[in-house]
Amino acid sequence: MATGELEKMMIFAYGDSKALEEGGKQLAGSPIKVLINPDSFTEALKIKYADKDQGQGASGKQLKYEATEPADLSLEFLFDSTGIIDEKPRENISQDLTDFKKVLTAYDGEHHEPPHLKLAWGTAFLFKCRLMDLSINYKLFSSDGQPLRAVAKAVFKQSIEEKKRSAQEDNASPDLTHVRTVKAGDTLPLLCFDIYGEPGRYLQVAEANGLSNFRQLNPGTEIFFPPIK
Repeated sequence: MATGELEKMMIFAYGDSKALEEGGKQLAGSPIKVLINPDSFTEALKIKYADKDQGQGASGKQLKYEATEPADLSLEFLFDSTGIIDEKPRENISQDLTDFKKVLTAYDGEHHEPPHLKLAWGTAFLFKCRLMDLSINYKLFSSDGQPLRAVAKAVFKQSIEEKKRSAQEDNASPDLTHVRTVKAGDTLPLLCFDIYGEPGRYLQVAEANGLSNFRQLNPGTEIFFPPIK
């Protein structure tokens, strides 16, 4: 329900994809609330085709689809310590930027990689991603050279957990992982028939999902269908 209060974009950081998908433990310093919501953002989508040499004398060639690449999202974040925006003047923006860079870029020794990120803005915007590029433009300085205002330009690449990616692509192959959301009237044997072509695999699927009562599926439940080896 809308409260009328302006919601700020939040950036959440996790150590691995499982914590990201399940809303698990966040990394130190997370979440970060932006000072001002972006007034725009850029989404870039790319489709990759096979790049084969064109035959000599040929007028053209048919492009062969290879893959749809994860989306890129470009955003700008404002930092300001003058107090003009939030009425909380500070000496400089150094600590704000340090905290921001730590959440977005810090190498996590436990998982041996930079963080997995989730950008959330109200209930309408949710983007799970990894940071690809970050540049900071300093715009205002105090008399002794301390930065008072800056704009950080960040590029994020969409990151989808493997099970969900397979489900979204809906590749009709029984040797791939699938995830289905239960609808009214669905039964496990019928779902198994739809995915594997064999309804008798329902016991295997029930065991993989820890279902004690596979005869009664609740609509909205996500069911994981392991690949056939």
